[in-house]
Amino acid sequence: MTREFANENDANRYVLRDGDTLLATVDYASNGHAVSFTRAFTNPQFRGQGIAAQIVEYAVDDVESSSDLRIIPMCWYVGEWFDKHPERAGLLSR
Repeated sequence: MTREFANENDANRYVLRDGDTLLATVDYASNGHAVSFTRAFTNPQFRGQGIAAQIVEYAVDDVESSSDLRIIPMCWYVGEWFDKHPERAGLLSR
């Protein structure tokens, strides 16, 4: 199978799938000036494989490349991801 990332705009979430299997999601809400990443979730059977970091990186990259929005990390995992990637801190809402 092949892993595919997608932004499911209608569901306000980024997803990572392997074929028909949902591996991970990042839920978000946008207010027009910023996007809040409200929850990162990895299917329990796939935890511990770095999948959450992959989907968060994809989501951050997508926001950066497709908008001028800033990111508000409402989810603890997304906050930790930014702590580990200080070079991306310019994308955070202040």
